[in-house]
Parts: sequence; C-alpha cells; structure tokens
Amino acid sequence: MALSNSDHDVIIIGSGAAGLTAAISLADHCRVLVLAKGNLTGGSTAWAQGGIAAVLDAGDTFENHIEDTMVAGAGLNRRETVECVVENAPHAIERLIQMGVPFNMEKGALHLTREGGHSHRRIVHVDDATGWAVQAALLKTAEEHPNITLLPGQACIDLITGRHEERYSGSGRVWGVYALDEATGQVHAHVGRATILASGGAGRVYQFSTAPRGATGDGIAMAWRAGARVSNMEMMQFHPTCLYNLEVKNFLITEAVRGEGGILKHPVTGHRYMPDYDPRAELAPRDVVARANDDQIKRYGLDYVHLDISDRDPAFVAGHFPNIHEKLLTLGIDMTTGPIPVVPAQHYTCGGVLIDLAGRTDLPGLYAAGECTESGLHGANRLASNSLLECFVFGEAAARDIVARWDELDAPPAIRPWDESRVTDSDEEVVIKQNWTEIRRFMWNYVGIVRTTKRLERAQHRINMLTHEIEDYYGHFRVTTDLIELRNLLQCAELIVRSALHRKESRGLHYTLDYPDMLPEAVDTVLVP
Repeated sequence: MALSNSDHDVIIIGSGAAGLTAAISLADHCRVLVLAKGNLTGGSTAWAQGGIAAVLDAGDTFENHIEDTMVAGAGLNRRETVECVVENAPHAIERLIQMGVPFNMEKGALHLTREGGHSHRRIVHVDDATGWAVQAALLKTAEEHPNITLLPGQACIDLITGRHEERYSGSGRVWGVYALDEATGQVHAHVGRATILASGGAGRVYQFSTAPRGATGDGIAMAWRAGARVSNMEMMQFHPTCLYNLEVKNFLITEAVRGEGGILKHPVTGHRYMPDYDPRAELAPRDVVARANDDQIKRYGLDYVHLDISDRDPAFVAGHFPNIHEKLLTLGIDMTTGPIPVVPAQHYTCGGVLIDLAGRTDLPGLYAAGECTESGLHGANRLASNSLLECFVFGEAAARDIVARWDELDAPPAIRPWDESRVTDSDEEVVIKQNWTEIRRFMWNYVGIVRTTKRLERAQHRINMLTHEIEDYYGHFRVTTDLIELRNLLQCAELIVRSALHRKESRGLHYTLDYPDMLPEAVDTVLVP
C-alpha cells in the first residue's frame, strides 16, 4: 500500500542546479518538496568543472554570445530561446554571487576564462570545480528556507496523471510522482498542484560517459510514458577528453585545458593532429574534436590519445587546474611535465522533453528545466558552459510561471495508491545487471560518435528484444532502483535510436556515414507518444 503525501504545493524531481533554483524561487510563495535519487549532491551539477558562460566583459556583447551558441548548435537552436538565456545570464551570475558562490576574481573583477566555440572570454568559474561551489551554495540556501523540504533516497517511478485519480480521467494532467523510498522499500505518492522535472540527462545509456551514475534519463522516460513529446534525442554530446584509466571511470579533463594551450597528440608518433581536421585546431567545437579523437583511436587501433599542456609554466598549470592536477598525481600522472591519456566519452544530452520559454511541457501541470529538456538552447550541439546557465534561467522561468498561474492550478484530487498486490520479490538481480551492461555496450558501439543506418538498425533490433524481457520482468517483480533505472535507460535508448534513424543528414552531434551532408533546412526531430 502506498502512502499519499499532499503536504506540498509543488513537487520538484531532482536536486541539481535546475531543481534547487526553481525551489528557491518558489519558496516564498508556496511549500516545495525536492526529491533526489540517492544523495542530494548526486546529480551532474556538482561535477561541472568548467564554469558558467555570461557576457560580463566590456568588449563582449549579447549578440556575440548568441551567435557563438547558434554556430555551435548548427542552426538547430531556437533563436528566441538563445536570446532569452543569454540576456538573463548576468542576472543569474549576480544571484549566485548573492548566495555566496566564491567566483575567481582578478584585480577586483570576475576572472573570465575562454573555452572552445566562444569568441570571447566569458566563463566565470571557481577554479576548476565551479559546479561543486554552485551546488553547495544552492543547497545551503534551500536548507535554510522553512518552505523547502529536501528528501534524498527517492527513486521516481512514474508521473501521477489523470489516469491515477480515484475518479479516472484521461486528461493527462500531472499531479506529482510515485517514488520508491530506497530506505524502506515503500512507494509513496507525492502529490502537488504543479510538478517540475529537473532530473538530468540520459548519459549512462552509454558505456563510456562522464555523467554521474544516476543519469539514467528517468525524467525523459517518465514524461514520454505520461504522454509528453520529446525532441532531438539523437543529439548526444561526446566530450573529447575524458581521462583514460581503467580504475577511475568518468573523470573529465575540462575543455579549459585546451583553452589554455593544451594540445592533442598521437601517443606513439607525437604528431599534433587537430590542425589536420579543422583550422580552429584544439579550440574547435566539441563535436569536431571528439570525432577527430575517435577517428585517431579507431584508425590506428589506439586505446587513447594524448592531451599535453606540459610546455606551459608548471606553476600556471597547477594553479589553474588544482583539482585535476591533484587527482592525476594520485594516479601517477603529472600534467605539468607530461601528457594525459584521454578518450571521448558521452557528456551531455542535448535533446529531451520539449518545453517552451516558461519551462512548460505538453502536459498541464508539468514543467521541466535543465538537461532533461529540449528548450531550443543547444540545437545540434551544446556550447561549452551553457548548461548550468540553462538550469538557472529555466529553473527560475518555471517558478515564475507557476506563481503567475497559481490561481488556475487546482488543488490535487484524490489519487490512487501505488498497487503492488500482484508482485513478488525478485531472485534474479543478475538479469538486471546483465541487461544494463548489454544496453550500454551496444549503444556505444552502434549509436556512438559516428553512426550508420545498419548500426542503428542493429541497436533497434536489440532494444525490441530487451523491451519484452524487461516489461515482463517489471510486471512481475517489486520495484527496485536498479529495475526503475533499467526500464528508463532502455526507453531513452529507444528514443535516441528512433530519432537518429529519422534524421537523414549529418548535423552537429549526429554524424552518419550514410548521409554525410547537412540539409539546407534545420528541422527538429520531434517524437509524439
């Protein structure tokens, strides 16, 4: 029997930058519940090394930042979204400073760094661990507000819609979410007038990813099952430089290392190969650099390529990248004197649940912000350091819209408890583990940086087989976090492959050998449930 909880007005799924920004913006108006899977700092925000892009320099303009974002996104961006986010960036930085984020300063002004794809220095940062400082400041502000309840250890299963009302309704209106309390094993119905998805991306669909372990696309899969459209799921960003180390998974070497003079070399010959691929060399956008690294690895049968910044002054390198430098030293790599072995890895989900400028999805009462969305900001490829920015702008926009519409948002009706009368405990956890590994491996091999129709069809075939298996399993056994994640992972894999098969061109992050040219018109891939 599930417990129903309607002590809150707004339910927020996710405790990263988007979720906490929304919660803090709402808290003076209503009671907010923030649900986190695992611990409160388990999302991607804490992992963001680079920083936040904003026009703060006298020589820079909004127009420049808009243009850079549009160029990186290969024209698939929605211009009004890009304008809205870029113009709100300085305000977002100001709010973070007020919350106590200790951004690096130089001569009394914010220190700005530069990253690939940017025409100017416009990245504010806290050393090379910006995300951690932002996460800490947001959490502290949220914890101090009496109207915000933070609840870790909640694995969300499905959105509560009209179908779950005691008086059944096919309206598609969202009233909150069913979530598994990981400590007790009970499923609770968390009910509110409005729900905000801020659940992050689907990076763990891939074998190599810089995303945290919990990035299993839960919000995207739940919104899709509830009837919301998703868009541009084929646009998966691969970061060109993830540390190659068999013991340490998913440690990212920030873009800023290349921004400050790091060069990519063939590990055997020492040849600097990026100028062979693009005149911008190491400062080309991520998709170009990731494909070049992937090409070198596949062409020469390498395990990794080298990223080398050792010709810069050692004190400069250690001072600029203290966390990376320290971490590498523990693994026996000194970046001040020699190269770093790196490989491309999945990094960011540019597609997701379709939203408008107020963060509204297709479903009444459901909003979304951050990496689980397709807002029109990133288009076919995300510009570096625009991701945290998107979280702040849309977290705030969703909160603003909820407050403005408060009188139209009805109080929730009686909701049916979660039904687990027909299920038993599973004795086959090994099946989940096996399926999980299988998905991640074939997605990496067939739906990775370079695609072909044949590879995509192979992936699709495997997804179809697994779907029957997992649905059967899900119907019979009590839910666990692993089973919930597996179901969502597979759903996201299916959406990625469907979207990729639909796009008959190469654009931005979607690169297929069968259609290497870009079509004259940029069109979103929109899937309708």
